[in-house]
Amino acid sequence: MKQYYSIKAVHPDAILLFRVGDFYETFGEDAIRASGILGITLTRRANGAASYVELAGFPYHAIDTYLPKLVRAGERVAICEQLEDPKLVKGLVKRGVIELVTPGVVLEENILSNKENIYLASIYFGRQSTGVAFLDISTGEFYVSEGSDSYVDKLLSNFAPKEIIYQRGCEEHFTQAFGSKYYTYRLDEWVFSEEVNREKLCRQFGTQSLKGFGVEHFTTGISAAGAILHYLEFTEHKNIGHVTSIARIDQNDYVWIDKFTIRNLELFSTNGAAGRKNGFADVIDRTLTPMGGRLLKRWVAMPIKEPARINERLDIVELLTREGEFAEALREQLEAVGDLERIGSRIAAARITPRELVQLKNSLSAVETLKVLLQSTDADRLHQLAERIDPLTEVRDRLAHDIYPDPQNNQIQKGGVIADGVDAELDDLRRIALHGKDYLNRIQQRESEATGIPSLKISYNNVFGYYIEVRNTYKDKVPPTWIRKQTLTSAERYITEELKEYEEKILGAEERMLVIEQRIYSEIVAYVARTLPQLQRNAATIAGIDCLQSFARIACERHYVRPVLDEGRRIDIRQGRHPVIETLMPVGEQYVPNDVMLDDKEQQIMMITGPNMSGKSALLRQTALIVLMAQMGSFVPAESAHIGIVDKIFTRVGASDNISQGESTFMVEMLESASILNNISDRSLVLLDEIGRGTSTYDGISIAWAMVEYLHNHPTARAKTLFATHYHELNEMEQMCPRVKNYHVAVKEMGNTIVFLRKLERGGTEHSFGIHVARMAGMPLSVVARAEEILRNLELVYGNNEIVPSRSLKERGRKASAHAVREAAESPSPQNMQLSMFQLDDPVLVQIRDQIKGLDINSLTPIEALNKLNEIKKITGL
Repeated sequence: MKQYYSIKAVHPDAILLFRVGDFYETFGEDAIRASGILGITLTRRANGAASYVELAGFPYHAIDTYLPKLVRAGERVAICEQLEDPKLVKGLVKRGVIELVTPGVVLEENILSNKENIYLASIYFGRQSTGVAFLDISTGEFYVSEGSDSYVDKLLSNFAPKEIIYQRGCEEHFTQAFGSKYYTYRLDEWVFSEEVNREKLCRQFGTQSLKGFGVEHFTTGISAAGAILHYLEFTEHKNIGHVTSIARIDQNDYVWIDKFTIRNLELFSTNGAAGRKNGFADVIDRTLTPMGGRLLKRWVAMPIKEPARINERLDIVELLTREGEFAEALREQLEAVGDLERIGSRIAAARITPRELVQLKNSLSAVETLKVLLQSTDADRLHQLAERIDPLTEVRDRLAHDIYPDPQNNQIQKGGVIADGVDAELDDLRRIALHGKDYLNRIQQRESEATGIPSLKISYNNVFGYYIEVRNTYKDKVPPTWIRKQTLTSAERYITEELKEYEEKILGAEERMLVIEQRIYSEIVAYVARTLPQLQRNAATIAGIDCLQSFARIACERHYVRPVLDEGRRIDIRQGRHPVIETLMPVGEQYVPNDVMLDDKEQQIMMITGPNMSGKSALLRQTALIVLMAQMGSFVPAESAHIGIVDKIFTRVGASDNISQGESTFMVEMLESASILNNISDRSLVLLDEIGRGTSTYDGISIAWAMVEYLHNHPTARAKTLFATHYHELNEMEQMCPRVKNYHVAVKEMGNTIVFLRKLERGGTEHSFGIHVARMAGMPLSVVARAEEILRNLELVYGNNEIVPSRSLKERGRKASAHAVREAAESPSPQNMQLSMFQLDDPVLVQIRDQIKGLDINSLTPIEALNKLNEIKKITGL
């Protein structure tokens, strides 16, 4: 326990799995936490004369089952192994932590998800900017950037790291900038020293400077990136030869997609249904390799802005949509390629298993065929891809020669991995081990014939090894050269020189075989490790090809078209469809397509009204997704699409509470809206849905109106905007703002029901059909009927409210509205409702009534009428 506590003191915040014989044990608080997470028995045992310690453990061979559960529960796990062979040590066995597994530093295959990156992020808060770096140790992908806190927050949403490290003492700054949803770990300030970390990065990449990576001027970014390397050392992950370069993330290269947009567009999961496989990325994913699936998610999170690069991708997608047989042959080879990125990382960490090396050999065979296939076409684009691929034929041939195609064991420690013909001594030892029984049978038969002892038999025990057993009846026939070792009641046991020599050979054979196999295996792994840069380049190229064939495949399946992209300011989508919703339509139903046209001269803002459930939100989302798909390099669900490059996509769609931080629906709506207005540019696409519905009608209309004005009148940024609203009063803005145009989503009334046509048409509308939707939702019929009665009464008494700009009148309007609802609710039927404003209890209206109550209109002169009107005007405060 003294040894345990000394090791635990180094990792106080991790669950320490302490190897004791054939078990991993946990003690004290660790045992209590582990037993709760793993569902294993918690016991107690004596720890000295007067105390007890909690204890929970599991067999060492079950670690692959239990370790993932601990890590997924957000625990840091320190694995403490016996560093010496207990058979060769007297007293206490030396132990030490061989690996610290955290949510962001994982190499175990059974914890990793095939098509998901496990990023560790590092953040350094500098004086003028914030640095950020991301590393997936399982693939070797390393990225760095720096900028404002809001920019770093966007990158965190894009990369979704499993763990973030940052400097101690900045807890409040971190929470204010990025919230509290991330798993974090704090390190001392000195770990982020720029000078030290610059040297550390150069040493890792084997370079004199970082200029070749384009990150030389990143000061806070280098501080963050170097801290990741320190953290890997701290967690005992020192074999990171596969981390050979670092890529710069330039905010000018990618479309700005913030965390609100990622959530509102449901890019990676559906809101309120995490894990359900109909997020946008899952629906469009037809990749065939793990690294292709991971790259596709990065393309979704970070679309590009350079038309030339986008068109390079589109050229290949178009070629693959035309060349059906070629595309199928390409997919066949891609399916045979394993996860080259993660195989490379496990080679670098010397944790590669025999079957993974066999998978690498098979993958390299497929890679060679893939290269030949790309070279066989007439397309220059595909020839360029082929040139980037190195089939590593020497590596493949050595693996094929040195390792069994189907190894007996997946652990080199158990042997049965290295093929015959690789090592002569190994082959001899195998013959001895495999044919040892036959050899003993031959000795037994020969000695039986030579001595005339028919019952003679050769056996083995741990005391004196192999022996010949002779029953007492025949002991007088035993040759004098045999040495007697044991006398039994009915027999005697002897050994011979021949048996002793064979025993030494056969007992040492198995142990010697394991030593030779491990030596050869280490040589193979070291040989393959020298080709890691080529292997990683292959992985990156194949991942890109996989994404493009995925785009081509889905384009053929769903009849997508190639978009036209340029540097213009116009977005013109004809007959566009929602790429996710159209896949979820019931059998026999077709998604209703719509046209959307936005530019900065004539139609900058489309004001879209229409009833609930008519498809306004879907129209907004589909526009953003079509633009995003186009700038990823994919074909799009439309009849045609002309996209002027967009640099930022902002969305405010749907309501959500952030209860954990005490933020209401309306507060979240205003935060997201403020983020949009403060960051728009001339190439931004803005989608706003039901702005202001989280507060009172008058406040909501005022905010929505002011936002539209701001977007329309911005001096430098004419952001293209789709604005869906229930506030029909906003249709008036078309008369005041020349680039605002009214549209509505059409419906057809049939008696007491409505049919949603889901077609976007020019012009506004003044009906929300809320009660119809309530009926469709299954609201009790009595409630629906009562709502209709109150609505009819309100329409008779109150009519259509006009917006009154005066604050005092706005307050009076609210009171009048409240009184109108009460009057309408109290009235049994419309017939009993007098069309009189004087039924309202507003004191101002009462004064007006008193002023005109006794007037004789027939005898009133024009001057008297004007004077009376002036008095009434004074009462109203106008």
